Amino acid sequence: PHLPLLLSLTRGPARKQNTPTSTSQAHQSKRAQHNKLSTTMLLARSSHRAQAVLAEKCGLIARSFHTSSKQSHGPSFHMGVFGEVPQAISDEPREEMNLFTAINDAMKIALESDPKSVVFGEDVAFGGVFRCSLNLRDKFGPQRVFNTPLCEQGIAGFAIGMAAAGATPIAEIQFADYIFPAFDQIVNEAAKYRYRSGGQFNVGGLTFRAPYGAVRHGGHYHSQSPEAYFCHTPGLKVVMPSTPIEAKGLLLASIRDPNPVIFLEPKFLYRMAVEHVPTVDYEIPLGKARVVREGTDVTVVGWGSQMHVLAEACDKARETSGISCELIDLRTLLPWDAETVINSVKKTGRCVISHEAPKTGGFAAEIAATVQEKAFLYLEAPIARVCGYDIPFPLIFERFYVPDALKNLHSIRTTKDF
Repeated sequence: PHLPLLLSLTRGPARKQNTPTSTSQAHQSKRAQHNKLSTTMLLARSSHRAQAVLAEKCGLIARSFHTSSKQSHGPSFHMGVFGEVPQAISDEPREEMNLFTAINDAMKIALESDPKSVVFGEDVAFGGVFRCSLNLRDKFGPQRVFNTPLCEQGIAGFAIGMAAAGATPIAEIQFADYIFPAFDQIVNEAAKYRYRSGGQFNVGGLTFRAPYGAVRHGGHYHSQSPEAYFCHTPGLKVVMPSTPIEAKGLLLASIRDPNPVIFLEPKFLYRMAVEHVPTVDYEIPLGKARVVREGTDVTVVGWGSQMHVLAEACDKARETSGISCELIDLRTLLPWDAETVINSVKKTGRCVISHEAPKTGGFAAEIAATVQEKAFLYLEAPIARVCGYDIPFPLIFERFYVPDALKNLHSIRTTKDF
């Protein structure tokens, strides 16, 4: 019933169709339409040309703007990274899962194994907007899986109170972009709870889950990557998985860690990333990076969904230029595994770091500074950062904003040829 009103607000007031009263007016109207169309086509060609120039420099063919609806906001998905199953459970049965079903399985195991654990957030009882909590309420009841009001600071405050009382709350923030109303509760209360009580009290059982990152149509309120804000806060741990196998093991480790954890899930991978995930209970240690593939020429560092972009760039670097890249998935950003990265850079002499978040103050800067401090004499080229721009996340220009495989390939080549 509100559709006519919404359409009027969107389109503005209806206008009469004025017909030209003379041949001259008709000619002027037609000329104006022609000029507008010409300008639009010129802008499109200019944008297309800019992308083609970058692709030509990288030795690739640019993807056309005239693609299917699935690719209209960015390149097709390249599953270039696969999770590493812990050796102890390598022979256990597995089941095909995507990222959101792996997270669902992790929360189911947590609820089964810990009677003090609870799952809550906006629409969580119905399965959540991304279906991560699907069927959990039916299995464990409304006392342990329940909805909250649309109030992120309330969700965080409630979670902190439950954790302080000894529970194991798994709180969902529906989108990472909306975690900021809860920022004070997280960084000033949860992160400092143990410290300000002299170790008498803690909220170590607390985990915040939140989907982050580009999804090709999210705009500036559903695409942000806020990890750097929380990595600046002592007392928290920040975890970002890249595959279903990694997501399940890292989430279970986060839930059981004796510190509050921010667990940021790459929502673009919820359905795209698919693996055969062990069905048993297992954990992947926090604070330990993974060398996804070994190489000799350039160290490439990333986390979360960016790992698949970097894998594609590394493949192209090898195929087109013979460059051997050592690809590292940080997994945990706070604390991050500096030792693994430093040892790799000492071997390759070069380092490229990439993330979706804006470049200024992004976590790549922390990595670059540490590499410069610990491995300066081993460097053969400046450390490169391939990141998002210092602007709000754009909607129609998302494909230009994201640090895609072309941009990373160009940086890998430039670093190698320095």
